[in-house]
Amino acid sequence: MNIKSLKAFAAIAATTVTLGMLSGAAVAEKVTITDIAGRTVEVEKNPGKVVLGEGRMVYSIALLDRENPFKRVVGWKDDLINYDPDAYRKYKARFPEVDDIQNLGSPYAAEYSLETVISLDTDVVFLNLGNLLKAQESGIIDKLDKAGIPVVFLDFRQRPTQHTVPSLQILGRIFDERDNADEFVDYYQKNMMAVFSRIEEIKVEDKPIVFIENAAGYNPDKCCTTFGGANLGRLVDLAGGINWGSRKFPGFQGKVNPEVIFTDDPDVIIGTGANWSEAQPGTMAVLFGYEASEDLVAERLLALAGRKGWSELKAVKSGQFHSVYHQFYNSPYHFVALQAFAKWFYPEKFSDLDPKATFVELHEKFLPIDYSGVFWGSLPATQ
Repeated sequence: MNIKSLKAFAAIAATTVTLGMLSGAAVAEKVTITDIAGRTVEVEKNPGKVVLGEGRMVYSIALLDRENPFKRVVGWKDDLINYDPDAYRKYKARFPEVDDIQNLGSPYAAEYSLETVISLDTDVVFLNLGNLLKAQESGIIDKLDKAGIPVVFLDFRQRPTQHTVPSLQILGRIFDERDNADEFVDYYQKNMMAVFSRIEEIKVEDKPIVFIENAAGYNPDKCCTTFGGANLGRLVDLAGGINWGSRKFPGFQGKVNPEVIFTDDPDVIIGTGANWSEAQPGTMAVLFGYEASEDLVAERLLALAGRKGWSELKAVKSGQFHSVYHQFYNSPYHFVALQAFAKWFYPEKFSDLDPKATFVELHEKFLPIDYSGVFWGSLPATQ
């Protein structure tokens, strides 16, 4: 090959490399978002590899990546496996590859392996807003930033009625699934408004006082924690009730002496439950989920209502003693709980509302798994 040919070959090679670099740059398109913590973050659009600070973020991702919500998840915390095993097994039956996801543990723990996150070629890490302070104190945000891995905060727990829509919109932009996000947001708004539109005329003096027992019976020897004016406490207010906890303390949740509950004797009591029998053997909780049965739900509700002192409460005597799937407190599906609450508080006003039909429809329209099991219940009438 002569000098002229060598120069021509070199020019072609250089052009090929340049085009390859440009092509790579085009693939790695960026999107700039403001996350729920108010941080401006630049993220790769349609990332192929993401890490979840909590496994239960899959509840939200499944609404967008409907064909396979695990296709881009390379690492997570094992809370879905431990605290909602019914859902985990339901998804695993459809997507066996879920077992290939790396269990990274808590992002805020000293043993969290940044090296593993980097080795997974992670494009973005999603964390919960409720753990913002922990993330700052642990230094995980700065460490990931130095590694070139952006962190995005979402929120379906702290202020779900305020942050669910923007959180889904953020995910929709990052995942390049804006149409799916918008479709679900429309559905979400419609189902929230099915309750809002009817409670405005209810007078304050006609509203029931409602006590939410968070994780009722999870530890049989301990009671109780409840929600303040956030999360399920906020849902109580939006469903036309008066949340007992909002009157007692500010913030997300707080501990309560049962004697105070017995003294105040609220009109309605709602516990939360899930299948914690594997994580907490011996639990008294109502084991709601995709594998739950009506008989076992009724049995567990009777046991909770039969605890010392509880059977004398008017909520138990009047049949206004209920329980609901705990995971509604951490997912975009909380409008189903809102509808259940409204129907419990005002059965005549919401006689045409069917929360179960709503949840079944949600699965049919938006999720890659079908509906099964039991997700809320009331004390049997024989009590």
